[in-house]
Amino acid sequence: MDMEFGNKLKKLRMDEGMSQEELSRELSVSRQAVYKWESNRGYPDIDNLIRISDIFNVTIDELIRNDKDMKDKISIDEEQAFESLDDAGFYLGMIMVILAIFLFEGTASTTLLVLGMLTVAFFDDFIKSLKSIF
Repeated sequence: MDMEFGNKLKKLRMDEGMSQEELSRELSVSRQAVYKWESNRGYPDIDNLIRISDIFNVTIDELIRNDKDMKDKISIDEEQAFESLDDAGFYLGMIMVILAIFLFEGTASTTLLVLGMLTVAFFDDFIKSLKSIF
């Protein structure tokens, strides 16, 4: 099969005599999601990709091998996962935690430790909230 993912999915589904509705129920997604995948307007997440490969008894490699757009999307998603390491909130929070552990004692240490952990966990959300306000 030398075609895009959506075309492969549609062919596999039709070869099994399965409707979009039946496949959507099998995957616990909307029929519109299946339509979107088959029309190459979107891609399933990895869990659904695995389930699709199981339903049609094909490998994930067979499903996505020649779909350049899908490969590009996967590589972009991987890059975004590593962008989280380039997070100012993470570094700021870690500095606060280290300071709390080594430089302060008592209430000041506990307060700085908690603030540092909250900064690591919620800095991006806090910045996004500020941006949405202004």
